[in-house]
Amino acid sequence: MGILALPDSGNAQDVPNLWPLPPVPPGVIVYPDLAYVTHGSPSQKLDLYLPKEGRNLPLIIFVHAGAFYMGDKRKWISYELSYLTQGYAIASINYRLSGEAVFPAQIEDCKAAVRWLRAHAAQYRLNPNHFAAWGASAGGHLAAMLGTTGHISDFDVGENLSFSSRVQAVADFFGSTDLTRLRPDHLLAGSPESRFIGCAIKDHPDQARRASPITYVTGDCPPFLIVHGDADPIVPCAQSGLLAAALKKAGVPVTFYTVKGAKHGGFHDPQVQVLTSAFFAKYVKSARPKLAEGH
Repeated sequence: MGILALPDSGNAQDVPNLWPLPPVPPGVIVYPDLAYVTHGSPSQKLDLYLPKEGRNLPLIIFVHAGAFYMGDKRKWISYELSYLTQGYAIASINYRLSGEAVFPAQIEDCKAAVRWLRAHAAQYRLNPNHFAAWGASAGGHLAAMLGTTGHISDFDVGENLSFSSRVQAVADFFGSTDLTRLRPDHLLAGSPESRFIGCAIKDHPDQARRASPITYVTGDCPPFLIVHGDADPIVPCAQSGLLAAALKKAGVPVTFYTVKGAKHGGFHDPQVQVLTSAFFAKYVKSARPKLAEGH
């Protein structure tokens, strides 16, 4: 199976936290189902994977795919867990899906998870100033939202508000970036994106813009790695091009890699892994990133 392959889903196991824990490399400690919201929804939990050795670990926060209405923090995670052997900690988060709550619940949950992880950084040997967000498809959209909204507090609600929800790097794999410019059928009521924002995008462009990462791009955004297949039939590759151009115009370091002939995930191009490893090494493990102090 290729990198971040996204097979069809929709079965009963998409209920949060019912997927079994995936296999992990030797010497890894797993803290499953940590609640990042006190007395919250069953969806508001994360799994934390830590190398047994090391302190001040750089953290990759993985946001799962699933068109905003399905998926789970333990699906499609095996490739990401390989980074545990490279000295990273991995957090894989669940968030409320669109059948439970509509936007902005999803980005509020992602930000709550980041703040919780930062609040508990000392307990879990994490470096609070070396957090990255990584996601694919819907998860790519939410990872990009984390990256572009780090300078504002609009979506920070709930607990641990003295801690920042900023991330220091973003890997966005084929996520939507401007919901007003999707394929025509995705602007209609009943599309995954319209269900995500709670109304037909074509009738409510302002709400769609509010839910779009590109809306919030400034020079304060962290570095981005954007990867997209140029034959993607679900999220057009042009979506990633729009975000890459906006980030570049704002002066943000951005790498935009197009996978030739690839569709919606399942990449077999070895350059994707090379670029991803180099990106995290440069901007998460080794760099002096923008600090996570305040908004």
